[in-house]
Amino acid sequence: MKTSLGIWAFGGMATRFNPGGYKPELTGASTVEKVRTAVDGLGDLVDDYEFHYPQELNRDNLAQVREALDGHGIYTVATGTHLNPRFGKGGLSSPDDAVRQEALTEALEAAALAGEVGAQMILWPGVEGYNYPFQTPYAESWARFIDGVGQVAASCAENGTTLYLEHKNSEPAMKIFMRNIGMTLHVIHTLRGRDIDNVQVNMDWQHLIMNGENLAEYAALLAAEGLLGHQHANSGWGTFDDDNMVGATAFMETLELAIELRRAGYGVDGDERRLGFDLYPYTEDAVGAVKRSVLQWRFINGIAARLDGAELRAAQQEKDAVRAYELVYGALGA
Repeated sequence: MKTSLGIWAFGGMATRFNPGGYKPELTGASTVEKVRTAVDGLGDLVDDYEFHYPQELNRDNLAQVREALDGHGIYTVATGTHLNPRFGKGGLSSPDDAVRQEALTEALEAAALAGEVGAQMILWPGVEGYNYPFQTPYAESWARFIDGVGQVAASCAENGTTLYLEHKNSEPAMKIFMRNIGMTLHVIHTLRGRDIDNVQVNMDWQHLIMNGENLAEYAALLAAEGLLGHQHANSGWGTFDDDNMVGATAFMETLELAIELRRAGYGVDGDERRLGFDLYPYTEDAVGAVKRSVLQWRFINGIAARLDGAELRAAQQEKDAVRAYELVYGALGA
């Protein structure tokens, strides 16, 4: 399975309690410097890279970033709306026409750049929501949001690009509109009704874990609908968007997900979809954390390859949990 990595793993690791970051020496590092560090340290463990537009990747630094990539590709261009204080109270959903237009223009520029570099596009609407009851005109804001996503998706289609939607329940908006898989599918199916069909789902594992959403179940459902678009691999404790190393926690859930991804043909037999690593190593060495994530995923995926066979499928057909776990632990060496 080919891999990609969000370049934000190589930043200063800022938090709201420590705005300067736990790695202040990296706070002023340019995207080009981050890419060089990543490529030099990771080599062929990572095939391609992912960037936010316009903060990490834009037309001004594109040539330099490509040179630093040293043959690696740009797999996704993601919206950076959440990084712009102008959109603190919403971008595509803002009731302020001027603010909304600015956010839409920026997203359309990201779509155009993604098409030009042969990348896919991620839209994560972290600022599209609200913080208080009584604060938001819900129906109007939702209509503006879906219309904006539709315009971005249409632009992606014109540029031969797929738009991946990524949901999360909170942060930075305390209540993000598109905060679970159901709301994500509501957006997608609404757009399908408007003849926009190039929108799929980016599963960020920790975002699902935070919601209590089952990774493997949702991957299977999305695959059945042709909506399994991208993966952001990570782990965490389940209460916050930790973006910890893959397999550090939620090991069994990740193993079951690996089985369903294999069954869906995700990233195998010539399938070009990537396993994208979305990591935020607050205090750990970034190169080391990414290496461990890739190698731990390979280990987990190797177990899945041994485990997924006729015996497991037979146990699942009988809904025999005891037999299923006998097989799981057998594959783990018990």
